[in-house]
Amino acid sequence: METAKGFFGTFGGSFVPENLQAALDKIEAAFDEAREDDAFKKEYQSILKEYVGRENPLTYAERLSERFGGPKIYLKREDLNHTGAHKINNVVGQILLAKRMGAHRIIAETGAGQHGVATATACAMFGMDCTIYMGKLDTERQALNVFRMELLGAEVVPVEQGQGRLKDAVDVALGDLIENYDHTFYLLGSAVGPHPYPSIVKYFQSVISEESKKQILEKEGRLPAAVVAVAGGGSNAIGSFAHYIEDTDVRLIGAEPEEAATMSKGKAANLHGFRTLVLQDENGNPAPTYSIAAGLDYPGIGPEHSHLKDSGRAEYYTVSKKEVMSAFKTLSETEGIIPALESAHAVALVKKLADEFSPEEPVIITISGRGDKDVAYVRELLDSGDFD
Repeated sequence: METAKGFFGTFGGSFVPENLQAALDKIEAAFDEAREDDAFKKEYQSILKEYVGRENPLTYAERLSERFGGPKIYLKREDLNHTGAHKINNVVGQILLAKRMGAHRIIAETGAGQHGVATATACAMFGMDCTIYMGKLDTERQALNVFRMELLGAEVVPVEQGQGRLKDAVDVALGDLIENYDHTFYLLGSAVGPHPYPSIVKYFQSVISEESKKQILEKEGRLPAAVVAVAGGGSNAIGSFAHYIEDTDVRLIGAEPEEAATMSKGKAANLHGFRTLVLQDENGNPAPTYSIAAGLDYPGIGPEHSHLKDSGRAEYYTVSKKEVMSAFKTLSETEGIIPALESAHAVALVKKLADEFSPEEPVIITISGRGDKDVAYVRELLDSGDFD
């Protein structure tokens, strides 16, 4: 739904220093060439199949459907990818792009650590130097993923400035790129940032909806009534929505945490070199955010999501921490699938909206990642007694 170069309606664009713009222009040119190159696409698809493990299943969640009492629920199983989340889809594509451009150093930001793990994995596979910036608070909440990144050979740099969360990690990563753009490739993990990153991430993550559309037609003989995904920065959601955007009978529904409700409370502003909806304080600065899911601690969202909301094509609703914890436990108990806390937001939203669907209507929930990384933290939360 790009309406002009780098824009989705009035959102998007590239508002960066001149030297960084020159680097982004090179990335855009390389990306435009790569996606028209059959050899590039063949290598990408081969790695997805032989290394990542795609295509992954679209699982009918019969017991969850019965428990919620609404639609016929299908789960798009990004949790079954190598490294345990959807992030690897984009990482494989961008690492091939970096290789094509002759880069030998990769940097990335990460919140929950899943993008960091995926990036470290790809760098190990291709023998590239890897530096991951991660908010100090997130390194503590996601200690397992920090160890995984280090085990894979990456240098993990805790960011103490600001809140020590995802926004601050992005700030530092962009600063690194400005200083080292001549030999460094910034492998951005979400559908945010200056053009061309939102379009690049959407392109590589759209494999989610490409597969789910084919699978639901095979299983149900019809398109879903809705596709539901959690939207933090927005990479799994835009990938989940991409191949349904023109199918206007399919509802596109994004879930977000009450504590970081960008789509509900954000206002248009520039953030990290692009224009989007941003949670702001009384001075117009990005507001502090918090979520029990580290990957959702971001005051903005991808520009295409802002446009989808603005145009009315997609809907976005909030869920509370208690609703998320309940959904986390319910999916685990009913289907034997422990989701990432991020993914549990989408499950919680389907429960909240269940009465809007009939039992004959299929609804797809993207399970964007598995919950191994969150189990110890969830146990602490449950032991606190706040979620009884």
